[in-house]
Amino acid sequence: MEKTEMNRDAALHQISHIAFERAFGRHVGSDRLIQAGLDALMAGVESPSLALLAGLLRSEEPKAPDLFNQVLEELGLQPPAAPRAAKWAMAYWIARRIVNGSLDPAAGSHLIWADVAYDLGYPDDLLPLVGCASNLEDWDENWSVSIETLKKEAYEAAEHLLSKQPSGERTT
Repeated sequence: MEKTEMNRDAALHQISHIAFERAFGRHVGSDRLIQAGLDALMAGVESPSLALLAGLLRSEEPKAPDLFNQVLEELGLQPPAAPRAAKWAMAYWIARRIVNGSLDPAAGSHLIWADVAYDLGYPDDLLPLVGCASNLEDWDENWSVSIETLKKEAYEAAEHLLSKQPSGERTT
């Protein structure tokens, strides 16, 4: 199977996605950071540190995280630093992944419940997803509703959350 060429928007999305993964405590290996840099460079993204990141040799992999951070700064793609804004950004990031199909609605709604809602004091905008997560966690085959229906409700709750997303960082 032949790999399709990445365009500039897809390369920037990939870099942004990796930035959020790292900001939310997920490990991203240096090899993946370097590959994202190479993909972006080949897609026409310009940044002073991008070529340095993309050109790292295996023996230079320990330099990748710092160079990736420089690339993020140069491209203006850093995730929010303020704790509440970062939690809201995480909620929207997870919701986007549910809606675009890259994250199962059950897993995504559970992440919002476990990793975001509690820390934000269970704000009204997240309660539908928290309810969906609770229902999905408690579900068994004796219920009169199918697991697919509950996942669809979680998907719709994620869509609704995204439809209400304000521009800029949210802190309340």
